[in-house]
Amino acid sequence: MERIRILIVDDHLIVRQGLQTILAKEADMEVVGAAASAEEGLELLDQTRPNIALVDVRMPGLSGVELCRRARGIAPETAVVILTSFFNEELVRECIRAGARGYLLKDVDDLNLVRSLRDVVQGEAAVNPKAAALLLDWVNQRPDPGEISGEELELLRYIAQGMTNREMAGVLYLSENTVKDRVLELFRKLKVKGRVEAVMEGVRRGLL
Repeated sequence: MERIRILIVDDHLIVRQGLQTILAKEADMEVVGAAASAEEGLELLDQTRPNIALVDVRMPGLSGVELCRRARGIAPETAVVILTSFFNEELVRECIRAGARGYLLKDVDDLNLVRSLRDVVQGEAAVNPKAAALLLDWVNQRPDPGEISGEELELLRYIAQGMTNREMAGVLYLSENTVKDRVLELFRKLKVKGRVEAVMEGVRRGLL
């Protein structure tokens, strides 16, 4: 069985140790490094090339947001998941724009943390429910930036609202199969594998 390789980046020793204890219980997970700063985290990222970097957002020196930005150039195959006790609208948006594939709060229970990390490896995004609701509100308030075709943007916005293929088919007066094909084509263009990730990528690119 191929293990999910995880790098932990957090300036609090007790948090690093706690996460290592939780993840060590999972047969399909392996902690390949633990860093006390973003600078150290970037070095370990380059050395270990993990599947996931689990990163605090506020640390002395470089922030977790800046780590996200730099990680895309160092190890683009690594999914950065923010794990923080801080939550506000602009911070969530900044992390997603920087390339984070997830935003979780430190009050997440062990089961949901592990499940979220597995989802990320499968191409999905890991988003705290409050963060997900915030992103959807933001999407609904954003004007049409004209970056993609009106049809594609409309489809992406319907996805952001949580509509199923059948519901979109009814609104667009198309067959469900046609909508399914267009959704898959949209995912291909955005280079994503799922709906939540499509919304987050749309936000990151400024499409939503």
